[in-house]
Amino acid sequence: MTDATNNLKKVSWQSENCLSCKWFSPSDPINADILTNGKCLHPELQKFNLIISGRDWCNLFEEISQEQIDQIQEKALEKEE
Repeated sequence: MTDATNNLKKVSWQSENCLSCKWFSPSDPINADILTNGKCLHPELQKFNLIISGRDWCNLFEEISQEQIDQIQEKALEKEE
């Protein structure tokens, strides 16, 4: 087995990714998925202007509620009209 193959076994996935975090502002809120890029709006991280994807994660994760998702999508739909 190659070193690259051995390293793959060490990758761990986290279910609490940016896509399901209330601080994630996706570039396409209506069709967002784990590959969608967006900004991190966490108060401690905003100053860094981070561009992240829905599959990223950090230790400042806070789960987004369905109500918050609905509000974000409604605002996006209003902008399209």
